[in-house]
Amino acid sequence: MALAAEKAYQTLRAGILDGTHQPAQRLAEVELAEGLGLSRTPVREALRRLEVEGLVELEPHRGARVAQWTRADVEELYDLRMLLESFVAARAATRIGQGALVRLAQLRDVMAAAATAGPDQDLTRVAEANYEFHAIIAAAAASPRVLAMLTTVIELPLVLRTFHDYQPAELARSLSHHRELVDALTEGDPDWAEAVMRAHVLAAKRVLLRVYTR
Repeated sequence: MALAAEKAYQTLRAGILDGTHQPAQRLAEVELAEGLGLSRTPVREALRRLEVEGLVELEPHRGARVAQWTRADVEELYDLRMLLESFVAARAATRIGQGALVRLAQLRDVMAAAATAGPDQDLTRVAEANYEFHAIIAAAAASPRVLAMLTTVIELPLVLRTFHDYQPAELARSLSHHRELVDALTEGDPDWAEAVMRAHVLAAKRVLLRVYTR
């Protein structure tokens, strides 16, 4: 049963994060169980776990649906992300290894190339590289508790797909922040790294708030 519940959890979670299951979409236990080749019990357990993570809403007598975000949710989420990510950036500045710095520089260049305007622009690739970039910094902070909290925040669809809502100037500013973060971490300057990360997350928050006031 534990393996079945884990399979259901991982599959449903991936479907929410990659957009297969859209915000406000109903998640019928019977259909999900049939699609996964499982009974309803592990599916129900998986939905409860996803509710705890904020990815699913469970409504009495109505079942489950993919969580839908409000402007207030965006503000709260990004305020939390700003606190956590600025903290880990400062910690990482005095702990990050050379291998991680090399990889951050590579990802910085990948994002710059993929973000270049034109037929080859690939914002999905930018988002993927951005996710790895931030994950490396979080891991370098060597704080398992904070990493666990931050992972829950940065893996939300709202965060993962932000780049598709960026205007050209906003995308350019984000890339500039990534360049400066690599510089600050290379210099081992926690105050600099913290300040840049705070500005970086605040800029992303403003993008999402614009989207949620359309």
